[in-house]
Amino acid sequence: MFKKVNTALLGLALSLGMSSVHAQEAKKVDVLLIGGGIMSATLGVWLNELEPDWSMEMVERLDGVAEESSNGWNNAGTGHSALAELNYTPEDKNGNVEIPKAVEINEAFQISRQFWSWQVQQGVLKNPRSFINTTPHMSFVWGDDNIKFLKKRFEALKASPLFAGMQYSEDPAQIAKWVPLMMEGRDPNQKIAATWSPLGTDMNFGEITRQFVAHLQTTPKFDLKLSSEVQDITKNADGSWRVSYKNLKDGTKTETDAKFVFIGAGGGALHLLQKSGIPEAKEYAGFPVGGSFLVTDNPTVAEAHLAKAYGKASVGAPPMSVPHLDTRVLDGKRVILFGPFATFSTKFLKEGSYLDLLTSTTTHNIWPMTKVGIREYPLVEYLAGQLMLSDDDRFNALKEYFPNAKKEDWRLWQAGQRVQIIKRDEEQGGVLKLGTEVVSSADNTIAGLLGASPGASTAAPIMLTVLQKVFKDKVATPEWQAKLHQIVPSYGTKLNDSPEAVAKEWAYTAGVLQLPTPPVIPQRAAPTATEAAKPAAEPSKPASDLAL
Repeated sequence: MFKKVNTALLGLALSLGMSSVHAQEAKKVDVLLIGGGIMSATLGVWLNELEPDWSMEMVERLDGVAEESSNGWNNAGTGHSALAELNYTPEDKNGNVEIPKAVEINEAFQISRQFWSWQVQQGVLKNPRSFINTTPHMSFVWGDDNIKFLKKRFEALKASPLFAGMQYSEDPAQIAKWVPLMMEGRDPNQKIAATWSPLGTDMNFGEITRQFVAHLQTTPKFDLKLSSEVQDITKNADGSWRVSYKNLKDGTKTETDAKFVFIGAGGGALHLLQKSGIPEAKEYAGFPVGGSFLVTDNPTVAEAHLAKAYGKASVGAPPMSVPHLDTRVLDGKRVILFGPFATFSTKFLKEGSYLDLLTSTTTHNIWPMTKVGIREYPLVEYLAGQLMLSDDDRFNALKEYFPNAKKEDWRLWQAGQRVQIIKRDEEQGGVLKLGTEVVSSADNTIAGLLGASPGASTAAPIMLTVLQKVFKDKVATPEWQAKLHQIVPSYGTKLNDSPEAVAKEWAYTAGVLQLPTPPVIPQRAAPTATEAAKPAAEPSKPASDLAL
């Protein structure tokens, strides 16, 4: 008898145990955020401000948030505002420097500054020094052609109040005052030039993400699921989405039904959009590019350099590979990174699978990928050259920026993966898009973000783009409009058109974020008759389309 009872109990226990690994009844939420990085966290904070009664769930496959591209050691943190990145200001066929993209990126960064300032005032973000630090941004070049280009760039940017305070010099003594480490040991006969802006910042987007999520966890209708990998996304009959995910620690399977799903999973976003089956996802393929950096945390070296000094990219290099000697504050300590040196892996995430590229390839995107591969041969050639670099090659590249560098002070660090967008194109078959792009379903019930930089630096305006796209009717309401203007005072305003608005916004955000007092912005003169007669420039791309 006892044997029969024990057998029955054992059977019951096994039954209960087995049921625990099967999917439980689906939970219902208003919003489900896939990915625990800066994008999902920023959208979560936006929505919590606008609709505090909405329920939200965040699903992240790693054991913590901000462990992939948002992690500072994976190089999310420059604070891109186009002050120094030369690739944002290309020359046209006549040799004129074009600045619309730089202006657009700077405007986007001002929205981010206002968004963070509001969150500091609300107590969502804590001590500003924990995530934003003043770090001048520089462009640094050598050689007659590059000097000529940099001077033209400086003259062109002077027309924008967003770049007020920038200085230009070809004087080695002046440049040595800005960056002594870069001038010590340099050939005195080398022709050099630099621009210097005191308004640059160093960002820790991992810290912002952690503070955002920590705040969301204090709200009653937010739930965070870590170590949980999404396995399927299917459409329900009522128009909602069923997201099935598995706990990687204990094997538990869970299902959540969401009215709106946002996929902010970095390199993992393409796979997830494909899982959803929305036709819009068929337009895209991914091209992964990694990066490694030389790093020093030697205090004597790190404390001698305070700047993000950008040079010119090599021919064929992807924009994210612009070389820079970069002061960072990571884990509470100042370090210097130099690079990046491009790497290649078929992974879409640093903690991803080598099968990522293969499994993302479909009958819909194989042709665009092939066309881009043929047309972008200089990029392929550049990547091949980067993969062949030796330790001495990388160190010699560093010495072009830091002549007195010592090998023993530096180590090589593998940063994160970035997945550039390949999009189907009727005329060219496929195009390589070097920015970020919001992809959403026709009914706006699911959206995802594809692409790379400027990424984190413009997370707030990119997520504002998501709101405007998928919650168009809500954005039009007086309630949302009032809140949007409260959070971002310049919302709906082109700052570049108003020196007064730029000055007001800078003063406000500098005060809250404990940044330097902004420079006096010269008032814009009335246009001459010749300028007034010029045709209007084509509209700039939205922030979500901008590339690093």
